[in-house]
Amino acid sequence: MSPLLSVESALQQVLSSVEDCSRPVIEVDLLKALGCVLARDVVSSIAVPGDDNSAMDGYALRAVDAHEQLPVSQRIPAGSVGAQLKPGTAARIFTGAAIPPGADTVVMQENCELLDGCIVINGSVSAGQNIRLQGQDISSGSIVLCAGRRLRPQDVGLLASVGMAQVSVYKPLKVAILSTGDELVDPSNIGKDKELPAGQIYNSNRYTLAGLLSNLNVEVVDGGIIPDDPDATARALQSAADAADCVICSGGVSVGEEDHVKDQVEKLGKLDLWKLAIKPGKPLAFGRIGETPFFGLPGNPTSVFVTFCLVARPYLQKLQGLAEAAPIKLTARARFNSGRPGGRQEYRRVTVQNGETGLVASDYVNQSSGVLSSVSHSNAFAIIAPGEVVTEGDQVEVILLDHLT
Repeated sequence: MSPLLSVESALQQVLSSVEDCSRPVIEVDLLKALGCVLARDVVSSIAVPGDDNSAMDGYALRAVDAHEQLPVSQRIPAGSVGAQLKPGTAARIFTGAAIPPGADTVVMQENCELLDGCIVINGSVSAGQNIRLQGQDISSGSIVLCAGRRLRPQDVGLLASVGMAQVSVYKPLKVAILSTGDELVDPSNIGKDKELPAGQIYNSNRYTLAGLLSNLNVEVVDGGIIPDDPDATARALQSAADAADCVICSGGVSVGEEDHVKDQVEKLGKLDLWKLAIKPGKPLAFGRIGETPFFGLPGNPTSVFVTFCLVARPYLQKLQGLAEAAPIKLTARARFNSGRPGGRQEYRRVTVQNGETGLVASDYVNQSSGVLSSVSHSNAFAIIAPGEVVTEGDQVEVILLDHLT
């Protein structure tokens, strides 16, 4: 029997199969760009802010005049431009308003007394205080955001601040999802108040995968449930491959008599890897149906979640044109015992919290690959290497699920 492939080797092999992103580039309105991957560097044609401006409500003046009683010579609200400031005077100014020529400081209104149209300043004054300089945020001609970045709300706001109304992004992927098994029933197919037929289970994998893909800004092509039949499996896989940029199937890649996916993929294309040294999720497959990339995930719900997050997700991110970024790993003190050492790298479902001396990780009571609650009620994976034993009090590496979903 050939040795199981390590998670690191499998991920390297999967990612190396993606060449430079060749996704079509499209222009989208900025309000529709959230979650898209930037296809070109964005260079600002303006400085932000465009002028030296006031950081607060107060009075603009020359610092050398601050010891005098200064008449208020003008009023400058945000959005208007003041006149040249006369020496020995002050301008009433509001937050965000441009500093008038001749002024070099702003004194907050709380430190000023207004008497008969003049101000008297309390406290010390230094040149440059309370002034936001032109280009302090962004200088004209600078790169605002680099290609390969998934646009977050703050990124969209940053692009708006330099006047972008549209942006060049990679066209979102289409990913087909399928589930296999005669035992599966979609919740939508069982009427209200009707009981689930004996021997049947609800298909949770469809909803888990659709949600994970939606978080990647992927268009989901729903291939439904495939019955345990080789011909039906072949037809469904080929149809999914024709309709999508990638196919992800849950179940059917193990060695049971009713597991037909692996065999049919090998007939329609090829498998590049199968079976990882990972717990949960050993029977993971990767290959192609024709020219369409294919992932065969295990059927157990937790295994689907784990293998998608750790292997399929990084692949899809790279396929989207996203710059590679490994998930952030933290260290926490274990509040559990892992038991006997195993031969696979385990991703134990844990809840990480702040303790008195740092982060602590408590595991979910049931770590079975069929217990989806272990993911839903946890916020991290604790990584236990092959052959390693973790006892309570040991330091263990963790990945927060928010970094993977």
